[in-house]
Amino acid sequence: MKKTKYIDLISDYGFKRVFSSEPNKDLLIDFINALFKGRKTIVDLVYDKNEYVGDTDELGTVILDLLCTGDKGEKFVVEVQTSPQFNFKRRMLYYGSKLIADQAPKGNRRDWNYQISEVYVIVLMDGFRFSGSGGRSHVLHDICLCYRDTGKVFYEDMGYMFIELVNFTKREDELDSNLDAWLFVLKNMSRLDKIPLYLRKPVFQKLFRIAEYSRLNKEEKKMYDISLKRKWDAQGALTYAEEKGRKEGREEEKRASAQRMLEKGFDTEEISDILGLSVEEIEKLKNT
Repeated sequence: MKKTKYIDLISDYGFKRVFSSEPNKDLLIDFINALFKGRKTIVDLVYDKNEYVGDTDELGTVILDLLCTGDKGEKFVVEVQTSPQFNFKRRMLYYGSKLIADQAPKGNRRDWNYQISEVYVIVLMDGFRFSGSGGRSHVLHDICLCYRDTGKVFYEDMGYMFIELVNFTKREDELDSNLDAWLFVLKNMSRLDKIPLYLRKPVFQKLFRIAEYSRLNKEEKKMYDISLKRKWDAQGALTYAEEKGRKEGREEEKRASAQRMLEKGFDTEEISDILGLSVEEIEKLKNT
């Protein structure tokens, strides 16, 4: 494994080292505030337990990457995903809905009067795209409940933010906002050998100090290396599956073209030369 000056912030260990500890909560606050772009401002937060028990034995214990509460009672789930997951959207909807349902008291609901706090699920997606997002240009999907016909917001206090880092392509000299700066370091930290000029602000100077690989002790380096290998293995498996799917798709297209060429009277040798299919495979198509 090639060692870099700074750790990968989107590895499981790297993310938790930087964002999941009390001394570094100013980094998480700055990142969350950048995501909201001034729509709301978090002044302080506290870290909550990152696991809770499901409603049934089948659901079991749910482990969240990071769960915290803002100074006005807002609940934030921050998740890192490095490969597509089965029922990905539904799982994130479950996380947010569970945090709302858990606020209900066991009794005396009349006095409670459904005073639920805001809930936001933030997902950092690295190495894959958001299914159904409609293109390769979207980086931040900021989602809430709204009217289907007008787009007017129906309920502001439950939101989902999906961040497609694969679509963030800005260079250092193109960064023009605090959110740009955060997305740049999240995606590129492990490729850098010094702090970029645009990021020479106290919050990012602290981030770069914490993220130095040389600052890890022997045990921490071992944990980080294992975490990074798992991330690479997951992304390698995804790349293999995507390439296999493309290859199978191309082969299917070739067979369909061969079938049409047979119908138009091309002979087997001609089709083989043009499409690169074997003569034996084309002969099989004649009998289908």
